[in-house]
Amino acid sequence: MRTGSTTTTAFRLLLAGRTVTSLGSAVAPVALALAVLHLGGQATELGLVVATYALVEVLTTLVAGVVGDRLPRTLLMRGSAWLACVAQGVVAVSLIAGWATVPLLAVMGGVNGALAALGGPSSRAVLPQTVPPEALPNAVSAVRLAQNTAMVLGFSLAGVLVGFFGAGWAIAVDAATYAVAALCYTAMRVGPHATGEPGSLLGDLGAGAREVLRHTWLWVLIAQALVYHLFYGGVQGVVGPVVVTRDFGEQAWGLALAALMTGFMVGGLITLRYRPTRLLFSGTVFLGLTACFPLAMALRPGLPVILLGAFLHGLGLEIFSVNWDLAIQQQIPPDKLARVFAFDHIGSFVMRPLGLAVTGPVAEALGQSTWLLVTAGVMAGSTALALLPPSVRTLRRAPAGHQAPGSSAAG
Repeated sequence: MRTGSTTTTAFRLLLAGRTVTSLGSAVAPVALALAVLHLGGQATELGLVVATYALVEVLTTLVAGVVGDRLPRTLLMRGSAWLACVAQGVVAVSLIAGWATVPLLAVMGGVNGALAALGGPSSRAVLPQTVPPEALPNAVSAVRLAQNTAMVLGFSLAGVLVGFFGAGWAIAVDAATYAVAALCYTAMRVGPHATGEPGSLLGDLGAGAREVLRHTWLWVLIAQALVYHLFYGGVQGVVGPVVVTRDFGEQAWGLALAALMTGFMVGGLITLRYRPTRLLFSGTVFLGLTACFPLAMALRPGLPVILLGAFLHGLGLEIFSVNWDLAIQQQIPPDKLARVFAFDHIGSFVMRPLGLAVTGPVAEALGQSTWLLVTAGVMAGSTALALLPPSVRTLRRAPAGHQAPGSSAAG
């Protein structure tokens, strides 16, 4: 085990890198969307650019999980950050110089999706290598709290940057955040993580999938996340903005998203002190609060109640997410951790594009309020079903000083 001061320094560098990247990642989508529209693109072209990013990210994430369990994770993190800095720099220069096109933005969106995926699993899996086991719960909470705060600032900053300086300079800020993150990751010094016997890509992916299936609590809650994103993704991206702005004005949806992010931050603060023994049971119960937002939009009792529903949604989701990340960090062997995080990411988000595509037509056919009620019921019902397996209800927080199975002293 490394000394406490070295471990603390490594964690601070990881925290800084992930926080500044979250800031830039909140700025970039807003700037990119406005850039596509300024180039004459319509909703179809914008959807193509966003879909290219999402598709390539999904295809790359599983490979990134395998590589993150084989190579030094900080190497992947700083390499992907430097390359993302260059890629976003190219996008920024093309917009500033006036030679950007929608196809170019789509191609670069795919490149950036691959680079984001390349370092993603490693940046989550490296966390236990930067703190002592007894400090891991607070570390998970602190990282998520910092990232959520940075995203709130990034969303607010994006409009100002684009409005005063243009989309190109806003993308340049995102490129600069990747450079700062790369410097942080370059300065990180962590011990080596445990690795299993090297095998083929498919063999390593199979080992990661078997590790997921070996833990009932793990695959059950990944399946629940799949259902959540399939239904709620379309609500937040399609139906919610239409319903709220129609009934309460254009500013109301911005207020709802602000209340949602406030819930995230308050939830993060709560997890710094709230440490339930049965962490997944408690987290999943709080996850049931996510049904409050679509339910409030369906019933439309007034804007304050909708804002409260959004706040409770963010609060419950964040408390669950912290306990979920901690359970994975404590229960999964280090040599499979990046792959498990990759499967978690894929399982959680792979159905979101489908939800975004079908929500509009389905909501029009059934009625928007009816679909919001269906979504709230599915979210609450899937959460209740996720509590049925005994392992979800009984999995306990590891005691202080606990190391995940298969951990070595070097990690």
